[in-house]
Amino acid sequence: MIKVLIVDDHAIVRQGLRRILAETPDMTVTGEAENGVEALRKIREGEWDVVLLDVSMPGRNGVDTLKQIMSENRGIRVLILSMYPEDQYAVRLLKVGAVGYMTKETAPEELVEAIRKVAQGKKYISPTLAELLLVELGVDSEKPLHETLSDREYQVFRLIGSGKTVSEIASQMSLSVKTISTHRAHILEKMKLKNNAELTLYVIQNGLIN
Repeated sequence: MIKVLIVDDHAIVRQGLRRILAETPDMTVTGEAENGVEALRKIREGEWDVVLLDVSMPGRNGVDTLKQIMSENRGIRVLILSMYPEDQYAVRLLKVGAVGYMTKETAPEELVEAIRKVAQGKKYISPTLAELLLVELGVDSEKPLHETLSDREYQVFRLIGSGKTVSEIASQMSLSVKTISTHRAHILEKMKLKNNAELTLYVIQNGLIN
């Protein structure tokens, strides 16, 4: 029996996933968490075969949660289930240690097969993600500038692009205003941009926010 932990801040999403997996005889949802802190606690206390992890959560988000899980080397298979398309987060999260990435638009049957696959020690790679990985492994002299950002810088970058102020970002990410301002300065330098307006335009033109 495949033991699954669902990590998502929306109760209705957790209930929907639990209902889908309840109809599958070889897997069971043995736990739920609504944020990264709760997820880490449950992972430390229990035994799980697969963790279904959302990316966008309040407080400790999915990226930071995944990094912590991997640093503790629990041998857990983490499958990302996100509202964001593959080109926004998938490659980054696979590099951190995720064994697969799926969007929440995925058909239930495909999700079940993905869980089975990663529970067997394999990776789940969609056709779209396979193409992104091929580009990543190739000679990428034309690599988009936003791909040069660190994971934390990329988070700040997208939040600035969505119109949030430095203070709002600092509050959301539980960091100081000074730290966010430093990240912003590094982002503008790496991206060769002059101000937030140019940054926001870049985000919109490249479809990096919904």
